Amino acid sequence: MTTSPAAALTARAQEVSSQIVADILRLVGQETNSYDLPGLAAGLDLLRELTVDRLGPPDQERRHPGGECGDTLTLTYTGSGPGHVALVGHYDTVWPTGTLAGWEGRQPGDDGRPVLSGPGIFDMKAGLIQGIWALWLARESGAPTPTVTFLFNGDEEIGSLSSRPVIEQVARTVDATLVLEPSAQGAVKTARKGSGVFQVTVTGVEAHAGLAPQDGASAITALSEFVIAAAAVAAPENGTTVNAGLITGGSAINVVAGRATAGLDIRISSPAEQARVDREMDAIQVSDPRVRVEIDHAWNRPPMTLSAASLPLLDLAREVAREQGREGLRDAAVGGASDANFVAALGLPVLCGMGAVGDGAHARGEFIHPDTVPAQTALVAGMLGRLATPLPAPATAS
Repeated sequence: MTTSPAAALTARAQEVSSQIVADILRLVGQETNSYDLPGLAAGLDLLRELTVDRLGPPDQERRHPGGECGDTLTLTYTGSGPGHVALVGHYDTVWPTGTLAGWEGRQPGDDGRPVLSGPGIFDMKAGLIQGIWALWLARESGAPTPTVTFLFNGDEEIGSLSSRPVIEQVARTVDATLVLEPSAQGAVKTARKGSGVFQVTVTGVEAHAGLAPQDGASAITALSEFVIAAAAVAAPENGTTVNAGLITGGSAINVVAGRATAGLDIRISSPAEQARVDREMDAIQVSDPRVRVEIDHAWNRPPMTLSAASLPLLDLAREVAREQGREGLRDAAVGGASDANFVAALGLPVLCGMGAVGDGAHARGEFIHPDTVPAQTALVAGMLGRLATPLPAPATAS
C-alpha cells in the first residue's frame, strides 16, 4: 500500500522526535530572562546555532539591535515555491536568571503521561525548535517549500518594545505569518485580548507621621483608593480585566508617604472597551485634594480577532491536520496577548498557537507533553508545504 505524503511526513517527524526534544532541552538550558542582556545574547546565539545546524546558513540574515531589550534576529531561507511565510517566536522568558538551578520540574500526572518541564519550555522554547524542524521536515519530504523567514525576538514578555516594528515589517512582506506560541491544549489560537500596562504615579505631601501627621497627604493611602476604584473598572463579562500587579511607595515607616506608584495590567477584547477603560480610569478621584494622580495610558497590543484574512489559514490548518490523521483541530480565544496581535491589527493573515502542547505558562512547573512534539512539528511542516503556493486572497465586498 502506498503511503500518503501526509502520513510519511508524520512518520518522519516521529522518527526524529528524539532529536527535536534534545534541541528543545538544549535551548531551555540557556536561561534568557527578558532583562538579562548577556543571557539573551547567549540564548540568541544558541538559537541561531541550532537553526544553522539543522537548515544550513540562511540566504539572508539580520540582527536588529534591541538596545535595552534582547536583539531580534531574522533568518530567511529561500524556498522552491513562490510562497513566503514568516515563523515568529520569542526566546525571552519571564524567569529570573538562576531559576534553572532550583527548578524542581514536574512529575507525570495520574495517567502516567510523560512530561518535560523547565523554565520557558512551554512558553515558548519548544515552539521555536519545532518551527526549525518543521522546515527541515518540509524540505526533506521533497515537496515544494515556500521561502521562510524566521523571526526570533527577545522582548515579547515585556511588550515587544524594540521588536514590534521588525515584526510588522516582516509581516507586510510575507503571504502568511505563523506564530509558534504554545497551543491552547492542542488548539490553535485565533483570538487574543489586547493588553495595556498603565503606570500610575501618585504624589502626596510628606510629613512626620508622629509629630505632624495632619500636615501630610499620604500617597500610599490615595493610591490604595485608586487601585480599588481601578479594579471596579474591570468588566469580565465584556472580556475586560484589571490587575494591580506591582505597587511601590513611601520612604520610611514614620514618614507620611510623598510618592507611590502602581503598575496595572489591563486586558480588553474590543476597541470600545479600550475607550471605556481610558475614560473611566481618568475619571477616578481620590479623597485628599492635595494629592496628584498621573496615569500613563500605555496600550501595548491591540485585540486580535479571527479576520477574513486569517480564516483561510485556519481552514488550511484543519485540512492539513485531517490529512495527517488529526480530526477536529480546534481553535480558541485566549486572554493572553502575543506578537500575533500586531500582525492581526494590520489586517494580515496570521495564525497563533502553532507550538507546544502542555500547560503552566509563567508558572513554576510549566511543562510540555513530549509525545505531542512530532504531531505539532508535522502540522507546521504540512502547512509550509501547502503554503509553497500562496493562498488566494479573501474576496472583498464591492
